[in-house]
Amino acid sequence: MKKKLILLVEDNELNRTLIRDLCTYYGYRVIEATNGADGVRMAAEINPDLILMDIQMPLMSGYSAIQKLKENPKTKHLIVIAVTSFAMVSDKTKILAAGVDDFITKPIDTRLLPKMIERYIGPGG
Repeated sequence: MKKKLILLVEDNELNRTLIRDLCTYYGYRVIEATNGADGVRMAAEINPDLILMDIQMPLMSGYSAIQKLKENPKTKHLIVIAVTSFAMVSDKTKILAAGVDDFITKPIDTRLLPKMIERYIGPGG
């Protein structure tokens, strides 16, 4: 059985390392992008099972990247979980309105993230 693929779009190296290692531990394959523009391009190329999208990034914000993904017929079906340091109720409303399937706040809860991923795409390989 092929391992499920997660596209991690995150500009912060420490956050990428933590999330990549956590997802890998739970049996998922992870491909990384360091900005929204690369994330959008890679999503169309590799058709991942799920995207973990940081909201605050250089070049293209997570909001803009999500909008582009949802406008493209090739990527609009992809599951997107926002990863954000925004925790206010108004922030959560804005993030969900952007078209994400779910979101998790930073610092990452290492028990919650794998459960959230599994809820959407099942267990890793």
